Amino acid sequence: MNETAARPSNWNAPNIITAARIIATPFFLWLLLAEGGQDIGLRWAAAAFFVLAIATDAWDGHLARSRGLITDLGKLLDPIADKFLTGAALVGLSIIAELPWWVTIVVLVREVGITVHRLIVAHNVVLAAAWMGKLKTVAQSVAITLALAPFASIMGDAAPIAYWANVITMTIAVALTILSGIDYIVAFVRAKGRTA
Repeated sequence: MNETAARPSNWNAPNIITAARIIATPFFLWLLLAEGGQDIGLRWAAAAFFVLAIATDAWDGHLARSRGLITDLGKLLDPIADKFLTGAALVGLSIIAELPWWVTIVVLVREVGITVHRLIVAHNVVLAAAWMGKLKTVAQSVAITLALAPFASIMGDAAPIAYWANVITMTIAVALTILSGIDYIVAFVRAKGRTA
């Protein structure tokens, strides 16, 4: 049997969902930045969009694995879609001065650096997704969602609670981003040493 013929088409549901997430990200950024981030309705819409996009990320991955639809294109597009969405959210929050730029830069340097390394340099060394990396992804998703949602606008006197919840969750997300990056580098060096 021809091995090439057995491969799934790049035009499959998981890849289309992933591509749609990339294409729709500028719309998400518009929702966030409209009126300088002060339009409460659009901010809730941006937060809802982000949650939906994160959910479709999990869904398309499950669909690809369960139906044998994993492709090289999907492996390339999925991390790009993730970083594009996360990056847009962080940059947007920094543009409207709700997140310090240093936080955005630290997270993006780690995310882009390791993604590029995985795609280009580490193709000969296969590393399973580490538990810390998975925890980092969850922490980032929660922290960004809380930062996007304008809870302070509906909490009145309790608004400081929303502020400190954002500070705490984002601090945890940044810490895990840095620690999981270090963990990845250590794991790569060890794996490369075993294959040398």
